[in-house]
Amino acid sequence: MIFHYTAINQEGTKTEAEIEASSQDAAIVLLQKRGLSVVTIKDKSEDASLSFSFFKAKIKPKDVVIFSRQIATLFEAGVSALKAFRLLAAENDNKELQRQLTGVADDIESGVSLSDALSKRPDLFSPFYVNMVKAGEESGKLNESFLYLADYLDRDYELRQKVKKALTYPMFVVGTFIVIMVGMFVFVIPKMAAMFADQGAELPMITKIVLGTSEIFVKYWLIVFPAMIIGGWLFYRWMQTEEGQRKVDEIKTKTPVFKNLYQRIFLTRLADNMNTMLSSGVPIVRSIDITSAVVDNVIYKELLKRVSAKVQSGVAFSKALYEEPLVPNILVQMVRIGEETGELGYILKNLATFYKRELDTAIDNVIGLIEPAMIVGLGLGVGVLVSSVLLPMYSLSAAIS
Repeated sequence: MIFHYTAINQEGTKTEAEIEASSQDAAIVLLQKRGLSVVTIKDKSEDASLSFSFFKAKIKPKDVVIFSRQIATLFEAGVSALKAFRLLAAENDNKELQRQLTGVADDIESGVSLSDALSKRPDLFSPFYVNMVKAGEESGKLNESFLYLADYLDRDYELRQKVKKALTYPMFVVGTFIVIMVGMFVFVIPKMAAMFADQGAELPMITKIVLGTSEIFVKYWLIVFPAMIIGGWLFYRWMQTEEGQRKVDEIKTKTPVFKNLYQRIFLTRLADNMNTMLSSGVPIVRSIDITSAVVDNVIYKELLKRVSAKVQSGVAFSKALYEEPLVPNILVQMVRIGEETGELGYILKNLATFYKRELDTAIDNVIGLIEPAMIVGLGLGVGVLVSSVLLPMYSLSAAIS
């Protein structure tokens, strides 16, 4: 909860600001610990909920990477967690991140551990992030944990941007083509239909289909366009359900073109996450559980849950992976070598580098296949449209001659 307060400091100066706390009493206690005498305090949470989220400051992944590096530097210099978070909150330009960091500092000041304070903000700090910090607290190496996190988040951000780049271009081209086609059906084809009607000639089947489609768009647009929007919205909502996510993720893991891409994404994230957490002292079962929580694909998420259950029952990590058909044999063999030599973290680090290169190749392959496929698809669409117009015109000119 966010509270707006007016208070007087020890020098007698009046000050106004905001503070985040679990309750009004907790907020007052925090302010008193800072040496402030509270004059007024008001809950702003209800007012904030009425504001449009569109206008709120957004926290970008890059902001979290920079913040993690700054925290690591401050810890390495011997600055306490409370002072570090207060300093970064005061110096940060992003208002939302400033508010979140101030809330973390307030929690630390009230006696909450750093990892628990971060866990109260799941939208900003993932379970992976929180557990890495917790491991740093237990080992006394918080600065190393935050450096690991900054490096990992940087790699993860780069991975997401590459995948996004690979899919944005074809989506833009297809979307633009659909808009142009709809415009043709609504504005151009009806004029051609009037011309053909005046001639009274027999039209080819392809022309009849195109003219019929155009007539549906023109005459029933009050039904067609709302139906398309509602249909798209319902499909989006269905994809958010458990059944919808499973179906979409199954398609991702089975479609020939995209199967290799999404497998490489999973393997890169698996090796990178496991290496980062094991290097920070997180137990292997906990590492697998956290990795399953941050994997986007339901199929791979369930795979890791099965592996975690087997490892927890005493099965070796490599053997549990071997029993999963979606995990390539090379990864299983490398993990087995890491277990036998006691260098699993080092092996996983090398695997993460290897699969990152493989992912770059997979992305290039997908882009290389999508572009000609789009050209063929767009060519067919334009060909059908042009043929529906030219064939009857050719027939009319032949009849006249």
